[in-house]
Parts: sequence; C-alpha cells; structure tokens
Amino acid sequence: MPRQKRGWAMAITVTLLRRPVMLLTRRDWAGGEHVPRQGGCVLVTNHVSEIDPVTFGHFVYDHGRLPRFLGKVEVFNVPVLGRILRSAGQIPVYRRSKDAARAFRAAVAAVEQGEAVIVYPEGTISRDPDLWPMRGKTGAARIALTTGCPVIPCAQWGPQDVLEPYARKPRLFPRKVMHVRAGPEVDLADLRERPLSSQVLAEGTARIMAAITSLLEEIRGGTAPTVRFDPKVAGIAEIGNPNDPHNRNIPRRPPTHPEQGESA
Repeated sequence: MPRQKRGWAMAITVTLLRRPVMLLTRRDWAGGEHVPRQGGCVLVTNHVSEIDPVTFGHFVYDHGRLPRFLGKVEVFNVPVLGRILRSAGQIPVYRRSKDAARAFRAAVAAVEQGEAVIVYPEGTISRDPDLWPMRGKTGAARIALTTGCPVIPCAQWGPQDVLEPYARKPRLFPRKVMHVRAGPEVDLADLRERPLSSQVLAEGTARIMAAITSLLEEIRGGTAPTVRFDPKVAGIAEIGNPNDPHNRNIPRRPPTHPEQGESA
C-alpha cells in the first residue's frame, strides 16, 4: 500500500472502487517490481477502455504508489466528481486548447514533488481495429526529459472485455481477467544529453511506444502491426467517439516508416 498520505479524496476513491474491482475482476499482474517505490516517475500504458484508469490505478495503488492520472478536462467538469478528482491529485488535460500547456506544467510539478504520474501516450482509447497501441504523442517523453525522471512502460489487456470502447453497458459476468505488465525503465539516457528538440521527443516517444507494445505482445501472445495506426491517416477523429459519423478527419498519405508520425 502507498506510504504517502492519501487525503480525503483518494481515501474515498479507494474505498468506493477497490473492493468492487477486487470482487468483479480477476488479476494477472507481473512486473510490479519495476514500479519505483518512491520518487517522481512517469508510468505509461496503453488505453483500451473507458474503465481502464480504474483497473490500472488498482495495479499502481497495490504496488505502493498513489496514481496521479492525466485525464481529459471534460471529466473534471462533472459536478462532485470533478472536485474529487482534483482533490485526489489528478491532472486535467486541455486537449486542442490554448490551455494545453497547463497539463504539462502540472505534470512536471507533480513529478518534481515525488509523485507517480500516469500518462496514456496515445492520448485516447486506441483506434486500432485490434486495439494495438497506435501512434504516440510526445507528452510522456517531454515530461521525462524535462525532469530527468524514469519512464516505466506498462501494458494492460482485459478492461475492454468488461466495457468495449465507447460502449455504455458493461459485461461483468463471468469475471474477466485484468492483465497488467510493467517493464524495466525505458532507456532515455542518451537523449537526456541532447537539447530538447522535436527529433529528440520523437525518438523518446518511439522508444516508449515500442516498450509498451512489446509488453502487450507478451500478454496477448501475438504480434502488433509493423506500422502503428494513425487516426489522421485513417480519417478518424483523434478525440471523441470515432463511431460518430460527424467525427471524421480528412485522410492524409500514410507514413512510410513504422515510427514516423509519433512525435505529435
């Protein structure tokens, strides 16, 4: 259990969620020894369901850290829930907004205060048809290279069996297995010695996504696509429900290199 003082909001969250998750799911966890027991760090993972912050947060909490998620600001605007999330140390993300940099500054501050910050590098639930990790964004790499903190790659699989992406009706029975793997710190040592540039951020992001994908391949016993899915290439909205016909982008030519386009 975490050594940090939880505070009222985190205590309420744990009380309300942990026991139901224990009762309604089964756990297949591995690699918990890679989660730092103290000190600022960034935990990165794939995103497969709207409920996976709960199941992944369970993993992080039970391995001794209080999870500090970066989450879309719309959730923080919900009455009561928003107050609890903010009081529990969660960090709102202002996507496609002039306030977008606020999340980065808040995440850096949290890491510097010794917190475990959780980042979904994809920025949203995967749009890949088979839910493999898609093109990553540079936020996690930027936080790590700015602060010098370790980046711990993780992968999860199973929450989508309880609640499919953007579905509203969960399937609780029979109990589903929540698979989570954590791996060794992503090696960014050589990048820390270079000026922070778009190229450095792209390389750091590529390494982070490769580590997450490798862990997910272990869980699923399969091989991910060589070229990561890119919503812009597919003409699918990067945020919001991709099944909504109004959420469409104008397609562009696909990248010719497996890691091209992972920098934004």
